[in-house]
Amino acid sequence: MNTIEDIKKGRLPGHLAIIMDGNGRWAKERGKLRVFGHQNGVEAVRQTVETAAKLGIGHLTLYAFSTENWKRPKLEVDTLMRLLVTSLRKELKTLNENNISLNAIGRVDTLPEKALKELREVIRKTSENDGMTLTLALSYGSRDEITTAVKAIASKVKNSIISPEIIDESIINDHLYTRNLPDVDLLIRTSGEYRISNFLLWQIAYAELYFTDVFWPDFSEQHLLEALKSYQNRERRFGKISEQLN
Repeated sequence: MNTIEDIKKGRLPGHLAIIMDGNGRWAKERGKLRVFGHQNGVEAVRQTVETAAKLGIGHLTLYAFSTENWKRPKLEVDTLMRLLVTSLRKELKTLNENNISLNAIGRVDTLPEKALKELREVIRKTSENDGMTLTLALSYGSRDEITTAVKAIASKVKNSIISPEIIDESIINDHLYTRNLPDVDLLIRTSGEYRISNFLLWQIAYAELYFTDVFWPDFSEQHLLEALKSYQNRERRFGKISEQLN
């Protein structure tokens, strides 16, 4: 069993991203409605956020609600939005106690007014914290993000604000929702699915991927430490060969 002391502080991912999957199937196995899984997934979020902050991870991004999730049954969507409001309200004290600032990416303006108001309030009240940045991907889709960036860049070219010749990776980065975040170092997906599901496609170009069969409500501190241990045992070459790294 891994402990926090087993994790090498000098080899932590600077940016950890998580696809929190399996709430619905977790509930179904227990003969409950899918919303029961979402409600129980909140504790896994709390544990993960607190452990990541304790370890000293600089950025944690959670895939909370995708652009495609709006297509789910109304009861489930409404429950997720209510959970967002109540969780933000309840966790504000914990965020401040752990020196965590809240951030959000995606089409957040499409959220219900109450959820959007609560989100902006917590972002404001944690903005002075300079420890870990917790980013919630809400109404987020990576293809939508890239399409929006391309349109913005094309508009600037059309209006002679920038020249096509200077467009490079940094220009594209500057037009993404994640413009203030570093690239992802480690991406975790729970529930046994082996998909990226339209999440941070540009930002995970060289990320290490870690998949676990554990459903999100059961994802504990121990599971996070196992993922981090796996990450620290890997060699990240970024296109080079081992001999060049050594």
